[in-house]
Amino acid sequence: MIKLENVTKRFPGGQEALSGLSLDVERGEMAFVTGHSGAGKSTLLRLIALIERPTSGQVIVDNQNTRRVRRRKIPKYRREIGMVFQDHKLLYDRPVADNVALPLIIAGVGHREVGRRVRAALDQVGLLKKEKQSPETLSAGEQQRVGIARAIVTRPKLLIADEPTGNLDPDLSLEVMRIFRRFNEVGVTLLIASHDIALIDKLGCRRIPLADGRLDEGEDDGEGSPLVVEEAPWQ
Repeated sequence: MIKLENVTKRFPGGQEALSGLSLDVERGEMAFVTGHSGAGKSTLLRLIALIERPTSGQVIVDNQNTRRVRRRKIPKYRREIGMVFQDHKLLYDRPVADNVALPLIIAGVGHREVGRRVRAALDQVGLLKKEKQSPETLSAGEQQRVGIARAIVTRPKLLIADEPTGNLDPDLSLEVMRIFRRFNEVGVTLLIASHDIALIDKLGCRRIPLADGRLDEGEDDGEGSPLVVEEAPWQ
């Protein structure tokens, strides 16, 4: 699903965020990118989302070489990718439902279909009863779930998340990961950047450890003990 071949990303001023990075993420896999601040985790996700382009090397996502995706085709490319951010990036002057609907409206989906998909996405994350509320009235965990609903409302093949539990307590973090696991179980590929090694080890997923923009050969990239995903509390 994702293939990086000798990818380097150098920013103006000479800072090298990624250096000769090569890796593969299989279709249907749930994997975690780990590493300290500045290791290159966010840059890797931004390259996959075509927010940035590599200085050299190849980034291939779902058999598409991102170098060949022209600027005007980027919105179409991103429709197949759901993105979740640590700071939610919600619009606080609009209700929850409108926040979730935004990617569909941009894509030109019809009004009736937008409503149906938004309700289905909110139901998946347990927030259907709060569709008319302002995001400001929600807890941090609920706001993150709104962000997840917005990411999956377009039914993407790939979901990427940048530190999605960074501002959450351990219980809420586990709840968010259970949501991700459910999407993975129905075939969605997930690549998640996180520094929470203790939580990752509970999930039994592959780690892709980075250090200074390269694969950290000194870190264990094996699997921990699999998480038993109990039935979600909103069911």
